[in-house]
Amino acid sequence: MTFDQAISIGREALTTVLIVAAPCLGISMAVGFLISVFQATTQIHDQTLAFVPKVLAVVVSLLLFGGWMLRTVAGFAQRIIENLPGLM
Repeated sequence: MTFDQAISIGREALTTVLIVAAPCLGISMAVGFLISVFQATTQIHDQTLAFVPKVLAVVVSLLLFGGWMLRTVAGFAQRIIENLPGLM
């Protein structure tokens, strides 16, 4: 394996991780922002008020995007395994 091949595999791995994690992180960030605005307007500063809705939002996003995430990671793994003989 050459240095360029290793860099290419590493770049593709990082890109795949970012793409797969983006829906859950984005939804969690949006829910956190909405709850922060709600807490600022009502002056309710309870930690569980921010935690529980974010966990529920991440669970729902995993249910919605889980199949796509699995196909994306499996496709990456398949490409790595298929290219394995050419790397040696």
